[in-house]
Amino acid sequence: MRGSLNYNIEEVDIDGSIMEVFMFSPSGDRPSPGLILAQHIPVGHAGLEDDTFTLVTAQRFADAGFHVAVPFIFHWWPKDGEMMDKAKASRDELTLKDLNATFELLTSRADVLPSKISIVGHCWGGRVAWLGACHMPKLAACAVFYGGRVKLPMGTEHPAPIKLAGNIRCDIIGFFGNDDQNPTAADVDDYEAALIEANVSHTFYRYDSAGHAFQNFPSAERYNADASEDAWTKVIDFLKQVLNK
Repeated sequence: MRGSLNYNIEEVDIDGSIMEVFMFSPSGDRPSPGLILAQHIPVGHAGLEDDTFTLVTAQRFADAGFHVAVPFIFHWWPKDGEMMDKAKASRDELTLKDLNATFELLTSRADVLPSKISIVGHCWGGRVAWLGACHMPKLAACAVFYGGRVKLPMGTEHPAPIKLAGNIRCDIIGFFGNDDQNPTAADVDDYEAALIEANVSHTFYRYDSAGHAFQNFPSAERYNADASEDAWTKVIDFLKQVLNK
């Protein structure tokens, strides 16, 4: 594990289901921007407390000056259930309830700047971040790390997130590996085309010799240190630039 983790857990009741939200805070007493971090799918892990990558990523954003809220969006199913079964049963309408509740939790804090809340996600969370940007007009920025399935709907209440690009009101930054198979380079082309057609301000970075989950440092076969650190620098710079407008 990289560095020390400093967080507390809030509990939010959503339609009778208790969602844990892991809260990380920056140092200092001044009000600071907020950030919703949408988790990836850590296969075999029961909950966020076991998800080293997501917790360390949240801490790194907190160390960069953000109040970070990480909702456990798989709370709708037993924690000890198989994670991939939960992923297959996930529905965008449930995820949006989780994201909106997390946004409200951040805005309820006096030390969070309510007009400067962003969303970031990796892998599954990258799709969740795009989904949130489509439905949450008060978000200030969105960062998508190799999010797959953006072209596919989940559930019956909403179309595929890519079809909702015209609803996005915030700037987007995206990071993708050219060796990735989900999303493929052609998928990323489609993502960008949808944003261009919708006139959404965006910047995409694509890395050669990098595949899916290239920031996932616990996975030696996937982690690409050069691409990861370059993306870290760029995403922090992007968020600070957008939030200082």
